[in-house]
Amino acid sequence: MLIGRQAIVAGAGIGGLAAALSLAQRGASVTVLEQAPDLAEVGAGLQVSPNGTAVLEAMGLGPAIPKIGTPLSALRMRDHARGREVLRMDVAGAKFGHPWLMVHRADLLEALRAAAVSAGVRIETGAEVTGLAGDGRTGVELADGRVLRAGVVIAADGVRSRIRPLVDPAPEPAFRRQVAWRALVPGDGTALPEVQLVLGPGRHLVRYPLRGGRLINIVAVLERAAWAEDGWSHEDDPENLRAAFARFPADIRAELEQVQTAHLWGLFRRPVARRWARGRVALLGDAAHATLPFMAQGAVMALEDAWVLGDSLAGSDGVEAGLALYEARRKARCRRIVAAADRNAMLYHLGVPGLRQLAHLGLGLGDRVKPGLALRQFDWLYRLDVTRD
Repeated sequence: MLIGRQAIVAGAGIGGLAAALSLAQRGASVTVLEQAPDLAEVGAGLQVSPNGTAVLEAMGLGPAIPKIGTPLSALRMRDHARGREVLRMDVAGAKFGHPWLMVHRADLLEALRAAAVSAGVRIETGAEVTGLAGDGRTGVELADGRVLRAGVVIAADGVRSRIRPLVDPAPEPAFRRQVAWRALVPGDGTALPEVQLVLGPGRHLVRYPLRGGRLINIVAVLERAAWAEDGWSHEDDPENLRAAFARFPADIRAELEQVQTAHLWGLFRRPVARRWARGRVALLGDAAHATLPFMAQGAVMALEDAWVLGDSLAGSDGVEAGLALYEARRKARCRRIVAAADRNAMLYHLGVPGLRQLAHLGLGLGDRVKPGLALRQFDWLYRLDVTRD
C-alpha cells in the first residue's frame, strides 16, 4: 500500500519506533533518526492500557506480550493519611478484550525495535535532527550538516520537538509547577499485580510491579515552584524523595528506603497542536500532544497515533491527504485525553483536608452504589480500538 514510499521518522522512542513499524508493514522504506548515541533507556515502568495493547496485537506483537509486560488485575486508590483504601477498580473483571499491561519501558522499546528492524526499518543513532530542509523539498537537516530526503517526514521527537514549531508555531513547553521522581526497587515476586495510587495534599505516588514482581516501579509527583530539567536522566538525591513523602503510609516509606537511585524531571506541557501536518510533514506522540502523566496515556496515545498514521496514509490517494486524515482522526481524542489528565492532576492533589475526604468518600460511595462505575466512565478511552475504528 505504501510500496516505494520513502519515510523519515525523527525520534526512536515508543512513538517513533511504532510509527516506523506501522509504515514499514504497509510497504514504506523507513529510516529512523535518533539523536542519542544508542537506544539505551533509563529503567522505568509504564502502563499500556487495552487501547494500547490492541495496537501492539494488530502490529503482530501479540505473541511477545507475555514477555513485554505483566497483566494488571486492579487499580487501587489509597489515602496517604492512614493508607486506607479509597477505591478499588477491578481491571481483570472488566473484560476489555485486550490486556492491560505493566511494562518496563526498555522491554517495550526492544520489542518495537526488533519488530521494526525485521520489517526493514533502518535505525541511525547519533543523528540529531535540527529542523526541516530549507529549500521547500521534503527532508530534514542534521546537526552534522547532512540533508536527508523522503516522501514523508514524521516528527516523533518529543515535547521539545525541533520540527513542531515549523508545523504548528506555539508557545514553548511550560513548566506545570510539578516535579516527578522515578525509581525502581527490588521485588521478591510476591507483589500483587495491581497499580497502587496513594493520594496526598500537593503530591501523589504510584507504584506497581514489573517483570513478574522482580522490580517495583515508583513514580512520585510533588507540586513545587522550583523548576527542574525535563528529561529522563537527571539524578537526584533519594533523600529528597523520602523527605517529600515522609508522611505517607509505612509500607510506602519502607519501599522508599530501598531507593538507591532516583531520577527527577519537571512536568512540562504545551497545548495540543492546532495543526498536526504541513505539506508532507506530520507530528506524532509528545510532539503533538504532550500530556501530564495522570492518565498513564502518553505512550498509549503514541501507539494509537502510529497505527492511525499508517492506516490513513495507506488508505489515501496521496501523502498530504493521508496526513490530513490522520490529523482529523486523532486530534479530538487526544485533546479529550489530555484534558482528563489535567482534571486528575487537581483531583489527586487536593490540599484542603475536608474537601479531600469528601471527594474520596464520593468516589468510594459511587462505586459501592454502582459497582464498576469508576472504571466504566472511561470506556470511551480504554474500549476504543483504533485498529477497528
